[in-house]
Amino acid sequence: MITVFIAYLVVLILIVAYSARRSKTNRDFVLGGKKISGFSLALSERATGESAWLLLGLTGHAYAEGMAAIWVALGCVAGILFLWVFLARPLQRITVKTDALTVPGLFSGTFSGTNKSIGLLSSVIVVFFFMLYIAAQFSGAGKIFNDIFNINPFWGMVIGSALVTVYTMLGGFITVVATDAFQAILMVFTCVALPIIALMVAASLNIDVAQFISDASYTIPLNNNEVKSVTGWLLIINGLSWAFGYTGQPQLIIRMMAMRNQKETRQASWLAVTWTLLAYIGAFMIGIIGYQLVQAGALGSSAASIARDSEKIMPLMVMSLLSPILAGVLLSGAVSAMMSTASSQLMVVSSSMTEDIYTQLSKKKIREKKMLLLNKLLTLLVGLIAFLLAITMKETVYELVSYAWSGIGASFGPAIVLLIFWKRFSRAGVFASLITGTISAVAWKTFLAGPTGISERLASYMLAFVMAVVFSLIFPEKVKKNEGL
Repeated sequence: MITVFIAYLVVLILIVAYSARRSKTNRDFVLGGKKISGFSLALSERATGESAWLLLGLTGHAYAEGMAAIWVALGCVAGILFLWVFLARPLQRITVKTDALTVPGLFSGTFSGTNKSIGLLSSVIVVFFFMLYIAAQFSGAGKIFNDIFNINPFWGMVIGSALVTVYTMLGGFITVVATDAFQAILMVFTCVALPIIALMVAASLNIDVAQFISDASYTIPLNNNEVKSVTGWLLIINGLSWAFGYTGQPQLIIRMMAMRNQKETRQASWLAVTWTLLAYIGAFMIGIIGYQLVQAGALGSSAASIARDSEKIMPLMVMSLLSPILAGVLLSGAVSAMMSTASSQLMVVSSSMTEDIYTQLSKKKIREKKMLLLNKLLTLLVGLIAFLLAITMKETVYELVSYAWSGIGASFGPAIVLLIFWKRFSRAGVFASLITGTISAVAWKTFLAGPTGISERLASYMLAFVMAVVFSLIFPEKVKKNEGL
């Protein structure tokens, strides 16, 4: 198993070495310079979108809540479909018109004279929430290395964070996409192969998975006392609310922006949708079948650790049910999930700091080589800070991702949707979305999520959307938007 994992790392290093040579300019480093195929971008977006969340967070959530967790999975799938079916092509088209390198660049390119104000505000939001998001991925790395190789979680985080930070710093966006495409294939293989094998094991033990699914409650969590979750219609709405966040995630939107043309964007959409359906069905079933195998005593004495942390169910199933070689392949998929997302988020944070803060504050034009060096140094710095956060925070991967997802999605999501679909959307609406989404996500999570039972994912997004519309109507555009948008 160790040999297989080392082979995975060797392949990863070769991909990094080859792809890094294509990253020659700052535009290549930040957005790929239109050198990347649509299929590679689609695989990269899916690997980036799921992270340790899919193979640790969702599988553990399904294990803890049973079939009641299906609403979270359905919400995510709905959000992904909306992103690729309705937003991908308009995003590619707007990027060409604005010549934007970042998501804030879409707004400032549309509303002239807002470069500095929107850039600074957006960057503060991105840095704040994405630091938590990257920390969640590094925390997931600690869990995976601990469960696979019995490495202390701290050193697991050191290994995972160092790998991601170094290869992201070397080649930027082109390297990240190249490694993502490889990792996306491993991830979907893990999500398809493991539940099939687990079903065969369950059948050999006379465990009736179909009957369990049929008898399960879809509105009351399996271990309600442990997870302290809401029930009924609130559970359904909170789960489906994951869909909203997909419209505002810069690390995903940037893939659509990097598309070369409309034809490739359309083709990439089919690949992304197919990958999503396979991966989500598989990940959800891993948690469901895993629960029954634990109850039947099929995973051995080590299953006791699941009581303390349900997010260990996937690595435990791999270690208990598979041969070392196959286990090494599937667990490489779990490591890939963490690395692909963390690398993309490192890119978003560093490029936002350079393109949307440093460039706007600088009074003179910055040389290309200096910008490229600055991006690389900031990537290293962001990785270090996220690592320090990961070793000090005690929240689960699911909790950290949920919080960061809510804040980013509520801030940027309404603004992106309205920019594409509403002609009366104004610069005042952009600021209203960014400010309301950020403040409401933090405030709702801190003070109101518990008493109301409504997640910050839903509440903050709806509040930001309403305020964006209201402020656009109160303060309409006096200056005509850039043509073609």
